[in-house]
Amino acid sequence: MRTLLIAITATFTAFTLWTLSRTGYVGFWQQLLDGPAGWQVLVDLTIALVLVMNWMARDARRNGRRFVPYLLLTLGAGSIGPLLY
Repeated sequence: MRTLLIAITATFTAFTLWTLSRTGYVGFWQQLLDGPAGWQVLVDLTIALVLVMNWMARDARRNGRRFVPYLLLTLGAGSIGPLLY
């Protein structure tokens, strides 16, 4: 399972970096917010990541782990934060 998670994280991170290299950070957001489908995806992703960040915060507190780096990574790069957590 751990090997699969590492492969998914590495592949998704590479895909994200490739996407950002093609669009830029601002261009990524411009394309995402260009129409109703993009807004729907953004709202859905926001809801999901807020739930995940809540879980990460509770888990980090319970296990004595640092949460803030993963919070910042999640806010800046989306799912990469929880994948690395």
